[in-house]
Amino acid sequence: MDIPFLNQAKQMFEKAVLSKHDESILGVDIGSSAIKVVQLKNVQGVATLETYGEIALGPYSEGDVGQATNLPPKKLAEALKTLLKEASVTTQTCGVAVPFSSSLVKLIEVPPLDVQKLATVIPIEARKYIPVPISEVQLDYFVVPETEQKLFLGAKDIEGLESQEIKTKLVLIVAMHNETLRRYTETIKLAGLTPSFYEIEVFSNIRSTVAHSLAPVAIIDLGAATSKLYLVELGIILASHVIPTGSQDITRSLSKSSHISIAKAEEIKRQAGILTGVSNNDAARISHAATLTMEQIFAEARRVLLGFQKKYNKVITKVVLTGGGATLKGLPEFARQQLELEIELAQPFSHVQAPAFLEETLKDAGPDFAVAVGVALRKLHEDG
Repeated sequence: MDIPFLNQAKQMFEKAVLSKHDESILGVDIGSSAIKVVQLKNVQGVATLETYGEIALGPYSEGDVGQATNLPPKKLAEALKTLLKEASVTTQTCGVAVPFSSSLVKLIEVPPLDVQKLATVIPIEARKYIPVPISEVQLDYFVVPETEQKLFLGAKDIEGLESQEIKTKLVLIVAMHNETLRRYTETIKLAGLTPSFYEIEVFSNIRSTVAHSLAPVAIIDLGAATSKLYLVELGIILASHVIPTGSQDITRSLSKSSHISIAKAEEIKRQAGILTGVSNNDAARISHAATLTMEQIFAEARRVLLGFQKKYNKVITKVVLTGGGATLKGLPEFARQQLELEIELAQPFSHVQAPAFLEETLKDAGPDFAVAVGVALRKLHEDG
């Protein structure tokens, strides 16, 4: 099965051009707690939003909204078909994001060999990082262009680029488990869609949030069950880290401390967010549950960022928050206090044209749709 899932990394170093056709395209993000879709269309060279939507997966596993699930393809397809209908999706061709947890993304150094020898060496090197037999994964790799590698290694100007000697080559290796691809392929086809590519969600996130950033940037993707931290420079993923805590932990803590249902706790969490300076008991419980969980996440993020600075001699000055957990009210200011860095909420819909009356709605929902928008943008660009 030929699945060129690393093409998105190559596009980080190429000029993206919208295709000339006017067909609608769809980006699909199947997460643990919800499915998101975004349908775009090229209108006179401009990526234009046609429709978008989200459906919670908790109810499909006899659970609650906001809770992580592990549904079989048939159930996922059922939910996806419902979402496609409710969002009035009109196209069957799509790109699909695959969870970071089901993949491996690693930046490695190899000798400066020619193309043929690299093709032999890289799979051997990749075995050091892939915890399963190489036959059980789809493996791809991307050699970082020399200019970007020199910039990454510290060249400050043209003279530095020309004089700096490259002793090794930086290679981004990506592996995706065959079973994950099988599961997602079955889901998409059962839902009546035709997938043209699969890509790991981190690349979708980068494309819709920090694709053109020259300085090192951290992306913190706050999911339901886990949070992911990506360190990105020049579109290159320098490092990644999974934090086993997510937004559903706030809901569970609030449910337990307040003796209310998970559904009610989720509703209250979304309405209140992280509160500061509260005086009444109900508000204090909400604040405590949200603060405790987010402090754990950001404490781990601080540790990883410090390790990154020591290893690469680089300084992260900005953090971009994405994922459903990033929509929590008051979170940017709280994150700023915890990390003492510039905090930015992902605004993926800023890359597309949409009706003016949706501006505030899309701004609020943006972090939750970063992956779906990123997938749709790749699909829109790939035929250019």
